Amino acid sequence: MNAHDRPLGANDLAKLHYGDGDFAVLRPGRYVVCAVTGQKVSLDHLRYWSAALQEAYAGPAEALKRWQETQPD
Repeated sequence: MNAHDRPLGANDLAKLHYGDGDFAVLRPGRYVVCAVTGQKVSLDHLRYWSAALQEAYAGPAEALKRWQETQPD
């Protein structure tokens, strides 16, 4: 975030379609919500998501946690 950016608000929630190597913006916004932590993740910093589950993650630890939760025993 730079000096000209305003804080993230509820109206800035984006809706995305997550693909295997990229995502498509369905509703413009500035952030998505991490499916594991509930943390707001700026689209500029979004690097981890699941195309199969259609959800975003704040970082690699959250992505790994969700992957472990969804694996059959």
